[in-house]
Amino acid sequence: MSLGQAVSLGADFYARPAAAVASDLIGCRLLVSGIGGLVVETEAYDRSDPASHSFNGPTRRNASMFGPPGHAYVYRSYGMHWCLNLVCEPGSAVLIRALEPGQGIETMRERRGLDALRLLCAGPGRLCQALAVSSLHDGLPLDRPPFQLERRSATPDIVADRRIGITRGADTPWRFLLAGSAYLSKPVSRRRE
Repeated sequence: MSLGQAVSLGADFYARPAAAVASDLIGCRLLVSGIGGLVVETEAYDRSDPASHSFNGPTRRNASMFGPPGHAYVYRSYGMHWCLNLVCEPGSAVLIRALEPGQGIETMRERRGLDALRLLCAGPGRLCQALAVSSLHDGLPLDRPPFQLERRSATPDIVADRRIGITRGADTPWRFLLAGSAYLSKPVSRRRE
């Protein structure tokens, strides 16, 4: 997919429902300190969603989710992995689940300790390790360094699917994927007809 002329995403892009933002992020380019690639998988979470960190209201951990749109919400998952979310309307955010690596691939390989291009950013924890995202990024604005998010130039073929890795609200089709991408964290689920 060609990006054409790079157009950065402003705060107004994020000040919308999380599911709309999650879908519209597919095919955008995300860089952290110049390292990253195309967004190929996202998940949306909002305040009415029992799977969302914001479901029970603001806490010290989720404070960034209730801040202004267009900021990062970074949290630790299972005490091991950082996860990068992009804040939308208050109490909602989009989890970045996977990227197709494009810039800084050798640095990503060093950080991840592996060569397999497909696995460098396939999953939120792997992605954060490859991009060196940590709690230091929590609350930072997405429209200035170290972040750079660029609008896609065309609408790609996007698939909506059930979210993964959660027990509550798992059937909500708020996981968005670039159709046919080899860089997803998990393939599209098989649906029962």
